[in-house]
Amino acid sequence: MPSYRLILAAAALAVASGAAAAEPWEDAIAAALGKPGAEMPGGVYRVGLPRSDLKVTIDGVVLKPSLALGSWVAFMRDGAGNETMLMGDLVLTDAEVNPVMKRLVDGGIEITALHNHLLSSTPHTMYMHVAGQGDGAKLAATLRSALALSKTPFPAANASAPAPAAAPFDLNTDGIDQALGHKGKVNGGVYAVSISRAETPREGGMALPDAMGSAIGINFQPTGNGRAAIAGDLVLTADEVNPVLRTLRANGIDVEALHNHMLDDEPRLFFMHFWANDDAVKLAKGMRAALDQMKLRR
Repeated sequence: MPSYRLILAAAALAVASGAAAAEPWEDAIAAALGKPGAEMPGGVYRVGLPRSDLKVTIDGVVLKPSLALGSWVAFMRDGAGNETMLMGDLVLTDAEVNPVMKRLVDGGIEITALHNHLLSSTPHTMYMHVAGQGDGAKLAATLRSALALSKTPFPAANASAPAPAAAPFDLNTDGIDQALGHKGKVNGGVYAVSISRAETPREGGMALPDAMGSAIGINFQPTGNGRAAIAGDLVLTADEVNPVLRTLRANGIDVEALHNHMLDDEPRLFFMHFWANDDAVKLAKGMRAALDQMKLRR
């Protein structure tokens, strides 16, 4: 694990290259992790690590990383500003799971869940949910050394290639918004909708903003002729699980997984992952019927 002197030197380099975040603790995390993140509502510093190296297909659909292959880690300071909470979700191939897990555990990061999110994907992918508490830069350095045992892409040092021009987005997003009752935004070739639950869940006594992994996510990837592949996760309390499951299935949406992501959350939350490839507005109406079974922030 790097020393603080090395971490601070790397942070200084990040500042010089213009990649620094607004707060010193965020700068140190970005330097130790090897990639800058973004400040999110609720005091969260979140770093996306999409698995753009993987070509995963389901039923002939090549998944965009932003649909269902987006590793991420998020950091948040406690109320006193003394410690940092880490939460994250790492997308891994089967062969990567145990090397990455060993390094995380050796470095003091907890594994809170390990499971699939999708069925019938080729190659098969697993999702490792992680949590930690302590010094943010040390947590980030452990994550970086663990992910080095996978093929998770990291930007080259001092990389400054311009972002590619956005391609036309071939999907009726207005129709999706109207059917779903919520607006999304185009992100990485996917129309992503994030929805907050009515209550703010807590983990280890700390409130978890949406960016720490407590938000409902519904993603639409265009597949042509007004159709979309959809994936994501619905965040549910126990009493909502089976009404939502029955509603999804009644609307032609497959339930791919049901599980926890956290160990000590209050209220106890369950995450339901789904998949379908059909008319996008039709699927949005089905998802709306499922959302109507849930307690959402109005």
